[in-house]
Amino acid sequence: MVSAQFKFLKTSTFWGWFFIVIGSAFFLGFLFAAIISKLLPLSNNPLLSAIQNDRYYCFLVPLTLPIIVVAVYFHWLSMKLFKHA
Repeated sequence: MVSAQFKFLKTSTFWGWFFIVIGSAFFLGFLFAAIISKLLPLSNNPLLSAIQNDRYYCFLVPLTLPIIVVAVYFHWLSMKLFKHA
């Protein structure tokens, strides 16, 4: 019994750290692509140059925020209607 609980705890701890590390890596990659690369001098590397000249990711989060606000409102509204129906 104790062994099964320890194994579950060990597995869930691994997956927790795994998702934290992967999420942090994606966040830092997006932060570099959206903000930091625009502040750096031009590069001769084709990949870095493509990231610096890209305009899509700079506007992705600011333009997505209003949609998220609307989606959260409709989610809240549907939960209120479901709870009081």
